[in-house]
Amino acid sequence: MNPAILALEDGSVFEGRSFGAPTERAGEVVFNTAITGYQEIFTDPSYAGQIVVLTNPQIGNYGANPSDSESAHPFIEGLAVRDFSPEASNWRATERAEEFLARHGIPIVSGIDTRALVRHLRSRGVMRGVLSAVESEARVLIERARAIPPMAGLDLATRVSTPESYPWNEPVTPCSPSDLTGPPAETRFHVVAYDYGIKRNILRRLVHSGCRVTVVPSLTPAEDVLALKPDGVFLSNGPGDPEPLEAQAAHIRRLIGKTPLFGICLGNQVLGLALGARTYKLKFGHRGANHPVKNLLTGRVEITSQNHGFVVDPDSLPAADTEITHINLNDQTLEGFRLRNHPVFSVQYHPEAAPGPHDSLYLFQDFVQLMEQAQ
Repeated sequence: MNPAILALEDGSVFEGRSFGAPTERAGEVVFNTAITGYQEIFTDPSYAGQIVVLTNPQIGNYGANPSDSESAHPFIEGLAVRDFSPEASNWRATERAEEFLARHGIPIVSGIDTRALVRHLRSRGVMRGVLSAVESEARVLIERARAIPPMAGLDLATRVSTPESYPWNEPVTPCSPSDLTGPPAETRFHVVAYDYGIKRNILRRLVHSGCRVTVVPSLTPAEDVLALKPDGVFLSNGPGDPEPLEAQAAHIRRLIGKTPLFGICLGNQVLGLALGARTYKLKFGHRGANHPVKNLLTGRVEITSQNHGFVVDPDSLPAADTEITHINLNDQTLEGFRLRNHPVFSVQYHPEAAPGPHDSLYLFQDFVQLMEQAQ
């Protein structure tokens, strides 16, 4: 088994065994605490520009299959794990997870102390790193890590967005007989979805809720969106720093008051920017499937799936026009808000959660109700 090295900008080095593609990739090193759903993590466009550390001890044991991908290909730069399984043991698997990542040029380092690495990132904050299966000199890799552009200031959403519009009509499909997903609702609404790095299960959930969906590039002018005669507009998740997305925010600003709006993750941040709010970078972000969020409208606590490194500063939102609806119970950061006088709301977490908790699926029905009221 060939060696692989993960080197961080602060000089920390983690050595292990190489799986996946025998290559070298660089990015911001982050960690995700979910215990399942690794293929969804691999293919989530929100991970563009990042090397992902997974805290679940064994990864790859149930292989990979086309149905579990959140996009057409993986977006992670590299993968760091404690134990990577070279075999797949699941009736749904069509290939081994290593084959899936190697086919797309993604390197893997296995056999490292992920607990020590995550504790390091929690105390120091996420940082730039290089994962290499071709360079053995740690000093060289550390210098390369220090030369990587920081995540703050990077517009990755424009880079990963679709280059042209396309329709989406696929609903949620049960993955087994025990899956209690009901039939899709009757199609009654047309939703235009801005693609800042959209996940397929968001599109499936919209269709399952009774929507016909048209996905458009992130820089589509508001006037072009309105020309499609939508019943509502959706603002998607995505990677990178929201602050450079001034043009995207300007388009959303012109849509407020003209159609119902619903945003998730980066869409929540772009909506905040459209209202004149500020965003800031978290020390190590929120990435996992068990983050507690309190719904201030109902008093209920929802267990949520999350993946973001930036958040909206609640003190910068216009208090007269907005109402904070959700907060994170771990660190009290903003997890959702709505407008008082327009059918507009957004959340920072992922209610579509595939796989993950389904506590927040009601948000798609809330969006449907807003469109019903607007009609």
